[in-house]
Amino acid sequence: MTLQLRVYVPPHPLIKHWLAVARDAATPSVLFRSAMTELGRWLTYEAAREWLPTQDTTVQSPLGICPATYIDPEVPMAVVPILRAGLGLLEGAQTLLPLASIYHLGLVRDETSLQPSCYLNKLPEKFHPQTRVLITDPMLATGGSIIKAMEELTQRGVDPALTRIISVVAAPPALQKLGAAYPGLIIYTATIDEQVNDQGFIVPGLGDAGDRTFGT
Repeated sequence: MTLQLRVYVPPHPLIKHWLAVARDAATPSVLFRSAMTELGRWLTYEAAREWLPTQDTTVQSPLGICPATYIDPEVPMAVVPILRAGLGLLEGAQTLLPLASIYHLGLVRDETSLQPSCYLNKLPEKFHPQTRVLITDPMLATGGSIIKAMEELTQRGVDPALTRIISVVAAPPALQKLGAAYPGLIIYTATIDEQVNDQGFIVPGLGDAGDRTFGT
């Protein structure tokens, strides 16, 4: 079977609500941070469906023995926030994946060429081949940063088929690049906007997610 990039836009009312809050230019930084946290939480919740490894067992309830399913603690999980904007989604993701290791990856985009460069890399030399990796990156615009992140991860043994990306707004240029390079990927985003301007920003988007999260 030919692999194909899958992009999900969950129709959850809470995702729609917090996306509206994040889009509003009048939203103050403190509320924008709350919106990002909530979007990180609910998008991670959606991404975890049929992704987290489980194990079946039995437990003794107060009235008898019954079947039970747990998250398998032996399978490693990792969250990789793309700095700095990806930190906004991290807190919400961590509440649902408290046992996941956090590996920071700092990427900055040249304002003229729009090409990314790495200024911080806290990834391990090698990931276990079964590691589930969740990448948090609010804006998938031109695709340069997320492609660079995927290159760094796959070089260290990460399987794209076991990787999930959560974003707030995605655009066709990034999705096309990801689909061509990593067709096994699955992305969960609050919305897809059709336009990226000459400065590499998604329109209407939500502006600079890093600046709005940190009030800078």
